[in-house]
Amino acid sequence: MKTSNTLLLILVLLYINASTEWPMHTVCKEDNLEIYYKSCDPQQDFALSIDHCSDIATHTFNIRAAMVLRHSIEELYVKLDMIINGKTVLTYSETLCGPGHSKLIFCGKKKGEHLYYEGPVTLGIKEIPQGDYTLSAKLTNQDHVTVACADFTVKNNLDY
Repeated sequence: MKTSNTLLLILVLLYINASTEWPMHTVCKEDNLEIYYKSCDPQQDFALSIDHCSDIATHTFNIRAAMVLRHSIEELYVKLDMIINGKTVLTYSETLCGPGHSKLIFCGKKKGEHLYYEGPVTLGIKEIPQGDYTLSAKLTNQDHVTVACADFTVKNNLDY
């Protein structure tokens, strides 16, 4: 019995080490809108959920997000790429945390701290573009190290 348990544990550990991709997570799925994400950081996944997909089309909606920081955040930059059929069609970048410039409550958090946010988010967009596309998001810190990154798959058939 002990031998089979030990063998099973070794196989599980080998499988975890051999796996280089995180699973696809469902953010939300409703009739006309589906959003999924997969962490593109091979060493860290994170949790993200939205109450209702349809709320995203409004200006403000509620989310829950959590992760453990592998790197401190003194400065934080975001880069977003919209990818359609494998080609980047739109790029956006912004400073989220910086000297005298903090847009987020977790600016200044240290390595090893647990980040958890539950509450409203405003994207500042009027509508989510229709179609099937990927939104690639990457957060980097002051040392140009990836704090978090994910590829979001969006399938939008909403008629605004």
